Amino acid sequence: MHLVPTQEEVVAVLRDTGALRQGHFQYPSGLHSNEYLQVPLALRYSQTLRMLSVGLSRKLRAHPEIRAITQELSIVVPMTGGLPVAFGVADALRAKQVYWTERENDNEPLHFRQFVEPRKGEPVVLVDDILRTGQKLAECKQLLESYGAQVMGLAVIIYQPNPGTLNFGDLPLYYLAKLDASYAVNSEQCAWCQKGVPLQKAWL
Repeated sequence: MHLVPTQEEVVAVLRDTGALRQGHFQYPSGLHSNEYLQVPLALRYSQTLRMLSVGLSRKLRAHPEIRAITQELSIVVPMTGGLPVAFGVADALRAKQVYWTERENDNEPLHFRQFVEPRKGEPVVLVDDILRTGQKLAECKQLLESYGAQVMGLAVIIYQPNPGTLNFGDLPLYYLAKLDASYAVNSEQCAWCQKGVPLQKAWL
């Protein structure tokens, strides 16, 4: 295994742990895909979590501006699902702290925990296990910037863009592997549906 795991090594780990599967899946968004990916299934294993988190931290450390301020750096994650990666990256970088946004239901905006408030000028890296649509990451970024925090980058284990993935502009994006799944917007346009391939619902 390389110091920063290669695309092939990351994909092999995802397959070996059952986090990446081939077939015919429908995501909650309604999109049909030929791949199922749930990174947390790989993160169940402590050695896998450490390998992926340390690898991602080394990608960040290669950026001179981030490397120069790691002791003042905050790692922020949208929702609690990405916390294992966030803590792993923070530990490997020796970053200052980790915190996250959350919401009680889907109809309310993201917010920080009580008594947690970013300070003006605070350097922040957004971290998560996967960037698929980017909606929660974008909302988290906007919230941080409303407090005056300086978002310096976005780091994820897997980058799996789909037709609706948001564009983060000039914000540096770091990832260990990029997966290009095939998508169909509905069953009428889905080649796997037309072929009669059994459909499985993907839970996210």
